[in-house]
Amino acid sequence: MPALSDPLTTLVRRGREPAVVQTVRSTLAAVISYVVALWLSREPAPLTAPLTALLVVQVTLYATLTTGIRRVNSVVAGVLIAIGFSVLVGLTWWSLGLIILASLVIGRFVRVGEFVPEVAISAMLVLGVTRVAETSWDRVLETLIGAVVGMLFNVLFVPPVWVQPAGEAIEDLAGRMRRLLQDIGGEVSGHTSVAQAAARLHEARRLDHDIVEVDAALRQAEDSLRLNPRVREGLLFRVVLRTGLDALEISAVVLRVTARTLTDLAKERTGEPLFPEDVAAALKEVFDRLARAVESFAVVITTQVTTNARDAEARLGRALADGRAARDRAADLLLDKVLEHPRQWQLHGALLAEVDRILDELDVEKRSQRLVEELDRRSQEQRERHPVLESLKRRMRSSRFGRRSTLG
Repeated sequence: MPALSDPLTTLVRRGREPAVVQTVRSTLAAVISYVVALWLSREPAPLTAPLTALLVVQVTLYATLTTGIRRVNSVVAGVLIAIGFSVLVGLTWWSLGLIILASLVIGRFVRVGEFVPEVAISAMLVLGVTRVAETSWDRVLETLIGAVVGMLFNVLFVPPVWVQPAGEAIEDLAGRMRRLLQDIGGEVSGHTSVAQAAARLHEARRLDHDIVEVDAALRQAEDSLRLNPRVREGLLFRVVLRTGLDALEISAVVLRVTARTLTDLAKERTGEPLFPEDVAAALKEVFDRLARAVESFAVVITTQVTTNARDAEARLGRALADGRAARDRAADLLLDKVLEHPRQWQLHGALLAEVDRILDELDVEKRSQRLVEELDRRSQEQRERHPVLESLKRRMRSSRFGRRSTLG
């Protein structure tokens, strides 16, 4: 039974991936637009409609609404250009060059943004299948059909919310950071070769690539929360995930600097342990506590259930308190050893400062303060960007309050 459940679990998991969902949604929207175009258009094969639907349907509702208009403009502009060329010259090698040049130039003036190449693509496709001017206007109708179907498809069948994949990506990143911290803690005891320290530094540098991938997943999750009727607290979710990733990114940078510090120490102490036995034990405890704190922090920012979030925040608070206590013990021991053996004392201070920075970035109170500041900033931006909408919201709130006061 387990042998059968594993492939089934993998299939279900992959079926929830954005790429798979987008493939299915785009296919359905294209087929529906083709069927509608067959009903409304005179063309026997109205392929421009599914083409437009493919361009309009996006993986999130926000992306559809924000980019759909520009995509429709690009397709319509390309179709109109192709109509003009089909009336005048038809398709030749030199008319193909002219239509591409004209499409790219006109695309800059019709405000299609990054979809300028799609103006030329649409024009070439239409010119290739439209040799008679009378049928070109059917392409405009097909384009509008595809655009409307694509828009309605994403409005009626709202795309999924991609918070869970983003949360899993953040937890995976935190897991790699936790393992790296544990590995570093295990290597501060005894003799650490330069090769070992350099290997940890290389792992820390690879976190930069991991953060880029997590950031892409988070951007998709943020778009899926915008304008989504399924989500009531979309802004709060976006800010929690974004500020959490920012804290982990800073911690990853500091972790890379920590690995660099230990590598420099390994180069200076090739024939002896990095630290005396008692200092090494204290530092190992520090890195173990940091590893637990990073793991708990990831759970806090990715947990949406209130009870679980409170439990995770309590674990994070305990891990941070234990980490600070262990850091203070290690600092006292390092200070004593520096007085006895003053070599590379600046690297000892740098190591303690890096530990302090990670503890500070993961701090519960600082996280709450960062959340409040970011929510205020985004709310202010929203009011400045859409003053009429905000004024309407205030009037509606005041009118509701007035009715309640009258009824009271």
